[in-house]
Amino acid sequence: MSVQETLGKIQSQIWQAIEKSDIDVSGMSKDSLSALVDLASEAALVAIDDEMGNELDDEKKVVGTAVSQDILDDNKEDILWEGRPFLSLSLQYTITDERIRITSGVLGKARENIELVRIQDLDYKQTMTERMINIGDISVLSHDRSDPRVVLKNVKDPEGVYEILRRAVLNARKKHGFTYREEM
Repeated sequence: MSVQETLGKIQSQIWQAIEKSDIDVSGMSKDSLSALVDLASEAALVAIDDEMGNELDDEKKVVGTAVSQDILDDNKEDILWEGRPFLSLSLQYTITDERIRITSGVLGKARENIELVRIQDLDYKQTMTERMINIGDISVLSHDRSDPRVVLKNVKDPEGVYEILRRAVLNARKKHGFTYREEM
């Protein structure tokens, strides 16, 4: 179920609960009541996602947008960001200074790796609802023959994660001596 569908379901349940309750809302304008339902449903979505993500260490989620040059210059692979899609338990995204790792599955695990030096283009987008709860999608276009376009869906703070990834790609190219030329 998508975030929009989940939000719609929560809003529907709140409206039904208001109708069944003994609370008198006749004194409220329709706009105020709608704004209250929207606010409550967004807060419920965030609370559900927070509860689902309790098993993740908050310290491991984001190292920071301004990635330290020391982390990128050493010879070991360092985790720059780690997270999961909003309202998902079966997907995990990890960005290191060498690659993007996408792990899927709850009992069985499948992993997909995208080397940072193979990435051609990065984009991120957010719908209006996604902007309200600060999630979005990051599109990655790479030279990978099996799956050249990968979308990291429903990422929290997509602008910050996009910047971490963009800087990591540039540093990986510099580290390995790769250059990228566009044909005119």
